Amino acid sequence: MSAEPRINDRIRVPEVRLVGPGGEQVGIVPLAKAMELAQEYDLDLVEVAANARPPVCKLMDYGKFKYESAMKAREARKNQAHTVIKEMKLRPKIDPHDYDTKKGHVERFLKQGDKVKITIMFRGREQSRPELGYRLLQRLATDVQDLGFIESNPKQDGRNMIMVLGPHKKKTEAMAEAREAQAARKDARRVAVEAGDDHPDETDAPEATLAEAAPAAEAPVASDAEPKAEEQV
Repeated sequence: MSAEPRINDRIRVPEVRLVGPGGEQVGIVPLAKAMELAQEYDLDLVEVAANARPPVCKLMDYGKFKYESAMKAREARKNQAHTVIKEMKLRPKIDPHDYDTKKGHVERFLKQGDKVKITIMFRGREQSRPELGYRLLQRLATDVQDLGFIESNPKQDGRNMIMVLGPHKKKTEAMAEAREAQAARKDARRVAVEAGDDHPDETDAPEATLAEAAPAAEAPVASDAEPKAEEQV
């Protein structure tokens, strides 16, 4: 069955409760009278409550109504926030450079309003030293405490130890800040061009896309894309 309401000659009832174009209550009138008023106002007769007795119909511009409804739905989807869980893998004896690199990724994810699943991978004899992974997770949580908090405490899962960090910043706030930053860069570039600077220094930097702030909902769990060689250091 179609979700579209019945309009004009598709309405097949003897009488309707009519609502005028300004929302005023006209009352119960014969269908023929309602159709006559619709033609007089050059509007559509739209059934807005089919289950009422009698059905409720309203005089409106149905094409304009559909367009406005579609725009509202589009804006609602645009502002909808989807929480994404990123994943970062580390080794218990990770070297300082790799640690700093991965910590930077975790900070970026948290700034975007995403949760981060941290996985410590134990191999061989490392499995007998779970305290190494625990201390590493606690160190990471402390280093990024300004951006996130421990949502799920470290726990052993086979050969791995897992901890989940949650962002202090809500996803919607991160998206709003990303849009503001993008608008600010556009304004700075425009001002620089109007001032005759064909090569603005900082404003020529590539714009950050909103995709970073609002990852696709179709991928609820995303792993870091760094080479496996780095993850296993």
